Amino acid sequence: MIGLLLLLLTLAFVTARRLLEKRDHYYVAYTDISVSGLEVGSPVKYLGINVGSISEIYIDPLSVNTVIVKLSLRSGTPVKVDAVADIVSIGITGLKTIEIRGGSQEADFLRADQFIQPGTSLAEEITGKAEVIAYKVEEVLNNLQAFSHPDNMANFTEAVQRISLLVDNTRLTFQNINLLVAENRPDIREIVSSTRHISHMLDSTSFELFSAIEKFNEIMQGDTLLQVLGNFMDISNTLKETNLDELIEALANTTIQTQELLVRLGDDIDKGGETLNENLMLLQHSLNNLNELSRKVNTNPSLLIRGQSTRGTPDKMLHNQ
Repeated sequence: MIGLLLLLLTLAFVTARRLLEKRDHYYVAYTDISVSGLEVGSPVKYLGINVGSISEIYIDPLSVNTVIVKLSLRSGTPVKVDAVADIVSIGITGLKTIEIRGGSQEADFLRADQFIQPGTSLAEEITGKAEVIAYKVEEVLNNLQAFSHPDNMANFTEAVQRISLLVDNTRLTFQNINLLVAENRPDIREIVSSTRHISHMLDSTSFELFSAIEKFNEIMQGDTLLQVLGNFMDISNTLKETNLDELIEALANTTIQTQELLVRLGDDIDKGGETLNENLMLLQHSLNNLNELSRKVNTNPSLLIRGQSTRGTPDKMLHNQ
């Protein structure tokens, strides 16, 4: 009797605990998805943790293709509005359960007695993947059938032959290139040496050009250019400070005075020329008289002894004039 009483008390305690435990109820509606394997009392998990069980499964009276599953979860289970309820298998027994997944930290909590978004079913995934695999297999078989067509095989054979011919031609070309390189190896070495020499000359030229640029920069940044610019600036300032009007007027007066001096000098030269012409005429006349006298004396030397009259001598003629 004592043992029976203890057993009844234990059962009552467990039952009362389960009955008195506060639960939140949610609903999941699966449309066109098989729920085979789900049973009332099957566990409900949240990210792998057991948070409740399935309390009821029934068909939606408004839609014969929709199955509604009622979930009984422990109070305070953090179900978000963007969470989904997937149907997953339990081991290899064929039994299934619902696992709540997803839900972002920023989303709001889903209130009790509301619908959780339905997820996928393992059977549905397998069926979908099987359909995709079957479609791909069928496509591969069609491609193999099209490839194995006699016309395509003939084209493939022709392409293989062309590729073989191309390989042979390529091999022959490489052999000719090797032979050409072997025959002209000294010339090639000479060309490489010339190229190296030209490169060395270009390096030297580049170095000299770089040096010239450095010198130009030194000149541009040195004191010489600054002195030239300073002198030019001083000249500009001097010209700016000079009264150009007075300078031009002085140059004009000097030009006028020089012109007057040249005019007077020209007049004096003209006057001196007239006097010089008169003197030259007298000198010519005197020379003529002397010439005449010399001719007469040469003809008759006795004239020097007789004392010829001096009329008409050059001195008298000069005095008369």
